[in-house]
Amino acid sequence: MSTQTMSPTVLRKAGLEAIAKALGPLGMVRFLQQFEGGTGDYTKERERLLKGLSVQDIVSEIKSKRKKRN
Repeated sequence: MSTQTMSPTVLRKAGLEAIAKALGPLGMVRFLQQFEGGTGDYTKERERLLKGLSVQDIVSEIKSKRKKRN
């Protein structure tokens, strides 16, 4: 059966089976967790967190934290 003629339910089941076969059950769960929808308003949260910071400020902070890790 072509994927174009499969119902959404059948297509989803076939996709999950293919992922499970390729990655195993744990790998499938880890893979699917990457695509879960988040909550909240990312745009408002980002604006609140980055308010008043320039790109250079952010880059400097990243470099500083990386330096401390090493």
